[in-house]
Amino acid sequence: MTYQPFVPTGGLAGWRYLQGTLATQKAAFERSALVQRDLDYFAENIGSVRTAEDLVRDFRLLSVALEAFGLSEDLGSKFLIRKVLEEGTIDPDALANKLSDRRYREFSKAFGFGDFPVPNTVLSDFPDRIAARYTDQAFERAVGRSDESMRLALNAQRELGKVAEGTASERTKWLTIMGTPPLRKVLEGALGLPLSFGALDLDRQLEVFRDRSRQAFGAETVGDLVAPDTLDRILDRYTALSGLAEFGGGAFSPALVLLRGF
Repeated sequence: MTYQPFVPTGGLAGWRYLQGTLATQKAAFERSALVQRDLDYFAENIGSVRTAEDLVRDFRLLSVALEAFGLSEDLGSKFLIRKVLEEGTIDPDALANKLSDRRYREFSKAFGFGDFPVPNTVLSDFPDRIAARYTDQAFERAVGRSDESMRLALNAQRELGKVAEGTASERTKWLTIMGTPPLRKVLEGALGLPLSFGALDLDRQLEVFRDRSRQAFGAETVGDLVAPDTLDRILDRYTALSGLAEFGGGAFSPALVLLRGF
């Protein structure tokens, strides 16, 4: 049996409740029998996986691997997954480098099938590294069964910092956020950008993201976005606006009043 995280309501109130109970709820989820069985199976069997084909043909291993990178919805796309893994990330023309979703590049790089003569699956600490990612992603997906905006906010709370800490150029960091659907959706929501925004030229999108972030949050760089107070404001605003969109909000909505102070 798997523990189901509880969020009593949507919007900002739900987000604040989730933040206050996060450690307790996540610990209960990680102790769930199903989660432990999946991780035990992965730890016991991943060391014998030497090729992308080996991974793809083992449903349970592949399920854990994809969940760890937020790609569980693509479990049925085995040809794509195998090609992404086999081509690696070193060659600029590798499929992982061409896909707009940057999570595939991270996935391929982590396993190393196409980048090294011997993949990372044989390393002694590899199961633990994947397990840490898996529990984060699986917990967030379970939260998403109650409220999808909460899942996306949790993901952004964790992943935006990783982007900011990278050694890539500032432009590349912004493009990474734009090319990672969960992160993009949170930032678009917090900035109030319309669905039609994605039809703009990529450089124009980048310009708008940076201008709006500066105007709304005083954030000039991706590093500024993840400053604790700023990130809190972004996630508060995203969840509050998501709640308003789902349930509606009039001029005297408490959430709307709160938003005016962000």
